Amino acid sequence: MGAIGGDEMAQWDKVDGGEVANGGAGRLEKILVSVRLRPLSEKEIARGDLSEWECISDTTVIARSAFPDRPTAPTAYSFDRVFHSDCDTKEVYEEGAKEVALSVVSGINSSIFAYGQTSSGKTYTMTGITECTVSDIYDYIGKHEERAFVLKFSALEIYNEVVRDLLSSENTSLRLWDDAEKGTYVENLKEVILRDWNHLKELISVCEAQRRTGETYLNENSSRSHQILKLTIESSVREFLGKDKPTTLAASVEVNVHLRHYQLVLG
Repeated sequence: MGAIGGDEMAQWDKVDGGEVANGGAGRLEKILVSVRLRPLSEKEIARGDLSEWECISDTTVIARSAFPDRPTAPTAYSFDRVFHSDCDTKEVYEEGAKEVALSVVSGINSSIFAYGQTSSGKTYTMTGITECTVSDIYDYIGKHEERAFVLKFSALEIYNEVVRDLLSSENTSLRLWDDAEKGTYVENLKEVILRDWNHLKELISVCEAQRRTGETYLNENSSRSHQILKLTIESSVREFLGKDKPTTLAASVEVNVHLRHYQLVLG
């Protein structure tokens, strides 16, 4: 699922195969809902389990009861996009998330998150989408030398209603505040200026090492908390750098994960 929004979006420009909002008057918000079907695991196949879901088109899935003693009529559900169980994560990104993710380079805040039960593949999918998103952002930056970019990264975990900084070794509970200008924010949340793509990979590895995990019936190493990764991008036109009023553009993108929820926020 992805969402984008901004105060001045009307015109859409193509950016490296994706579309981003850029300029115009008025307000536009867009929410896209996609579904990815997970293939049966080796354990499920060994038990003789049957899949309860079937993809019948790019926008529709059918749910069937897998229990012979509880037969039910098939039920169809429609979404903006449905991905077969044999689709790879790159295809999910290209067709279900790229447009939302790349809107950030035009100053549009966006959010991508996954929702589903334990062992449904949220972390697996969002890890791939995060890698594709950041790779495309750095590719975009490399092709636009007329602008100077600054990328900032932060990460937090919500577990049992306690907010914790995943980039800090201190196991301290953080407080949420509401501000008229900033909106809702987390007090004392660490934000790191990125050197490059490899630096971000190192920070994400730190976050994964600090996350709460546990063994479940479906997954030996299940994520037990809600995780939010935030990448903030600021850019300025180089010809204005050093002057009193540089032209700047800023937005953020977030990624978020929970027992049933994983999200990426870009801005």
